[in-house]
Amino acid sequence: MTTTVSAPPEVDLPALLPSSLLAESGAGTRGSRRSVRDWIVDVLCFFLSLSLGAAILLGQEESAPTTPLWLFVADVAFGFLACLALWWRRRWPVAIALAATPISAFSGLSSFAVTVMVFTVAVHRRARVALLIAAANLVTVPLYYVLRPTGEPLWINLIIGTLITAVVLGWGMFARSRRQLVVSLQDRALRAETEQQLRVDQARQLERTRIAREMHDVLAHRISLLAVHAGALEFRTDASHEQVAAAAGVIRANAHQALQELREVIGVLREDARPASPQDVEATAVTTAAPERPQPGLAEIPALVAESTGAGARVAYRCEVQGADDVPGSLARTAYRVVQEGLTNARKHAPGMAITVTLDGDPGEDLTVEIANPLPAWPATTTVPGAGLGLVGLGERVQLAGGRLTHGRAADGWFRLRAVLPCRR
Repeated sequence: MTTTVSAPPEVDLPALLPSSLLAESGAGTRGSRRSVRDWIVDVLCFFLSLSLGAAILLGQEESAPTTPLWLFVADVAFGFLACLALWWRRRWPVAIALAATPISAFSGLSSFAVTVMVFTVAVHRRARVALLIAAANLVTVPLYYVLRPTGEPLWINLIIGTLITAVVLGWGMFARSRRQLVVSLQDRALRAETEQQLRVDQARQLERTRIAREMHDVLAHRISLLAVHAGALEFRTDASHEQVAAAAGVIRANAHQALQELREVIGVLREDARPASPQDVEATAVTTAAPERPQPGLAEIPALVAESTGAGARVAYRCEVQGADDVPGSLARTAYRVVQEGLTNARKHAPGMAITVTLDGDPGEDLTVEIANPLPAWPATTTVPGAGLGLVGLGERVQLAGGRLTHGRAADGWFRLRAVLPCRR
């Protein structure tokens, strides 16, 4: 069975995050639609820039009533344009801030608007670009006080302008880093949810693969029993009605059991139609660690031997495991599969030969499972067809349990299947 894991779906972050959040972090500002929050902030910035700029302009006119008329008209006209440009500051923050820098050299009406533009650049662009824009605005401070002298020393105005610019830059950079952090956390949350879904799918696929291997072990054993009884009916033409009825009953019972187990396995392997939730990971992990069906152990091995004996095989069973109840469930299940595979192979390749099943060990040491049978003098003619992968899968199962599996013809002419499983507490 091939495990197919679908790739995690691509996360379209700009489509899932608010436009305002992406705009403030510098991602997707071009072409993003203005949200309700953006409208409220833009309206407030526009009217605050006009009102505060007008207050600054009127205060300067009162302190310096000899201002030329052309300068006053230029201040009002270009200052209003600077306030109006605030509506597009998110789309072109650097271009608008550079265009407004010369206006700040003579316009008091644009004072607050230029401050908002510097803040916007600090929010949407890197620190180097924001520092260059702020430095360009500080250069215009001496020019402004040359055109509009207030009688105060220039160095005081430079210090005040530098402090205000530094506060605005620091605030904008802090807002940028905070909003980028929010976007990053949102992205991580979306990716974590996608990875969680992927882990759920992988756990389900691994569980289906494991149960498919269980299906081989279970059905191979059942079908081999059916083949043995069917072969007996075929060659025992002198069997009595009671013997035929008994063999037919065994065939019917094993066929019914095989169908039931196949139905249960197919039900687990079938794709689940309902969408997976993150809570399924824990349930799937529990299922992987302790499957519901089948989960045989050491206590079921005598019944397994009895089935083979009932099918006509000569099986000698010996169990010398001390404290069998203390053997871990996964290890006991592996031992059961070793015995099952050994009995199945013995019936297929050495029909009629005596089989010995031996279990030895202690929960504090290694658990040894051995199935042995003499090889027939001639090849079997009534073998059950198979893929030849039973011992391969069994070796993988034993290796996953931390043990080792050996099989082959021994010096005494017997075929021995031996598994050594670590059973230390």
